[in-house]
Amino acid sequence: MSSYAQWQEANNSYLAAALSDLRERLQRLADADAVASAQNDLAANPPSVKRISWFRRFVPGVQSPLRETRIGGLLTNSPPAEQSDMAPAEPTSESDAPAAAESDVPALTLLAQRLAMSDFERELLLLCAAIEFDTRIGALCARAQHDPSKPYPTFGLAMALFEDAAWDAMSPERPLRYWRLIEIHQPPTQSLIGSALKADERIVNYLKGANYLDDRIAPLFELLPPGEHELPPSQQRVAAEVTDQLRVAARSGALPIVHLLGSDRASKLQVAQSVAATLNLSLYRLNAEAIPAALADQETLVRLWQRETVLRNLALYVQADDIDRASTQGAQTQRLLSRLGGVCLVSVREPWPGFAREVIPADVAKPTSAEQRAAWAEALGGQAAELAQRPATHFSFDAATIRHIAANSLAAGKDDPGNVARALWTYSLNRARPMLDQLAQRIDVKASWNDLQLPASEKALLRQIVDQAEHRGTVYDDWGFRERMNRGLGISVLFAGPSGTGKTMAAEIIARELDLPLYRVDLSTVVNKYIGETEKNLRRLFDAAEDSGAILHCDEADALFGKRSEVKDSHDRYANIEINYLLQRIEAFHGLAILTTNMKNALDSAFLRRLRFIVNFPFPGAAERESIWRGAFPLQAAIGALDFGQLARFSLTGGSIQNIALNAAFLAAREGAQITMPRILEAARTEFRKLDKPVNEADFRRLESVASGP
Repeated sequence: MSSYAQWQEANNSYLAAALSDLRERLQRLADADAVASAQNDLAANPPSVKRISWFRRFVPGVQSPLRETRIGGLLTNSPPAEQSDMAPAEPTSESDAPAAAESDVPALTLLAQRLAMSDFERELLLLCAAIEFDTRIGALCARAQHDPSKPYPTFGLAMALFEDAAWDAMSPERPLRYWRLIEIHQPPTQSLIGSALKADERIVNYLKGANYLDDRIAPLFELLPPGEHELPPSQQRVAAEVTDQLRVAARSGALPIVHLLGSDRASKLQVAQSVAATLNLSLYRLNAEAIPAALADQETLVRLWQRETVLRNLALYVQADDIDRASTQGAQTQRLLSRLGGVCLVSVREPWPGFAREVIPADVAKPTSAEQRAAWAEALGGQAAELAQRPATHFSFDAATIRHIAANSLAAGKDDPGNVARALWTYSLNRARPMLDQLAQRIDVKASWNDLQLPASEKALLRQIVDQAEHRGTVYDDWGFRERMNRGLGISVLFAGPSGTGKTMAAEIIARELDLPLYRVDLSTVVNKYIGETEKNLRRLFDAAEDSGAILHCDEADALFGKRSEVKDSHDRYANIEINYLLQRIEAFHGLAILTTNMKNALDSAFLRRLRFIVNFPFPGAAERESIWRGAFPLQAAIGALDFGQLARFSLTGGSIQNIALNAAFLAAREGAQITMPRILEAARTEFRKLDKPVNEADFRRLESVASGP
């Protein structure tokens, strides 16, 4: 027989004996006809009052008369347990059995110890719960009270029934009412001592050995399983430091709140799971957005969660990353967490000041680059471990995500290294993509090196950018450069030149070469007129791009990285703050950021110093323009006789040439004819007018004389 089964048998025997004794007491009281006179005498001769204020237990700085006890090796901020957690309902293994089973402590006795109940309060609770355990108790209550309409317990009945009755058992500060162990149904015309009492359903089940999270608050909480794998060394150190600080703080009887700081939620959750497992606590997650707004609902949540931490070994993980501390929701979260008590770990991006409890900050980051490479190699295993270099270079994942992607890739690749490599890259891209789609616009890359007309020196710079992005892992980690640098680990590039000279095309070519997604920053979703919002949006944007391995393409960089102005009013001050933040963030960015501008001179000089590469895109010469004209028409297009040398005499950029070619194609399609010189010239006139360029009719007439088909 398991330890839990043995304990359950002993607990049932205890309840059976207690119920038998209770029935005898009720029977004797009914026969003695003593209840009526006892109730009449209560007001004149109240029982002795035990002046132990339960409220003092929860006021910081007030010495409690209750003796110090522990749960899971830790002191709680609410009256804690002396023994380990009882089993959940219907335990499935011996490991689920309560530690109390070893000493056969009945649930009622254990509950009384944990909640510091007096003997009278314990007996009163048993009387209220007995109605659920034995249908005969109700009839005996009615007989004992000589009132057929009262088949239920009352304070008056309990005071007549049990020795050492104490009037303050009815106080809201005492355990029965503070912990909501009983419910009082008091009609307006009914006295308190004559009102019906009912044991709380959660407590009734606890007394029978079923220990589960109260169903009134259960929808707000999610039970988190213990972590299946060891944390990377850098995160192990953080978890060990937090655990040690909690144990030290527990000796003083006041547990602090732990702030898990950083942008990576998955890593913070894994650290919290490790802390809870080390302390032998069950970890529950509460989303801060689910905290009720009404004060009454918050009070119920606080009281019931405090009770659960007494009945079970629990720790709470509160996810508040998306909560603005200055908002109403932030104030509600802060007020609730200050009162919850017990082991509480809060996931936030930065510390929240102003808590009523002491706060322990703990910075949690993703595994280091070397740890991620080791995790990839371990998860892939065997010959596939050689494939770890590339995903570790371009993506930043937590350890659990790495194991998940590796397992799926191995299953999809079916032991073929080529298939595993492709699956690995695809799964990594798919996992990273959702992080950025809400912040920027994905660009479908199609351009190739042959489409780009640039001087050889500028093309060589573009190839250097590709090489550096591809070999960052070798230089930073294998050759030790990361240990000597804490900034500038990313690659920030500026493409400068007139509109239409191929800056966006070059960004597409780099993304295609690296097989990485390219995202264009949408300034409308980033820049905000409200103070501080632009910085928040940029932080989310850079964090998401850094984690996803995506290439960040910021068009019109001069709009974001313009020169700082002289401060004349508050608007200038906050505009400069935004620029300062951008300069710091671009330097700390670990990914590849490509910024483009038509006005290089408008950029702040401090920003230019932080760039790894500056690639100038000059206005194309005649030879480059002719190459662009020749590549402007697809092979499938119906093209007539075209003089590309003559067309190259138009002083136009590649973007304008593409526009003319496309408009001429539509003119030809409308007439069901070929793309000819007259149609190209007609489209060219339209483009010149759009750009406010003068139209030299002599040049157009000369070109119109070229034979161009029907």
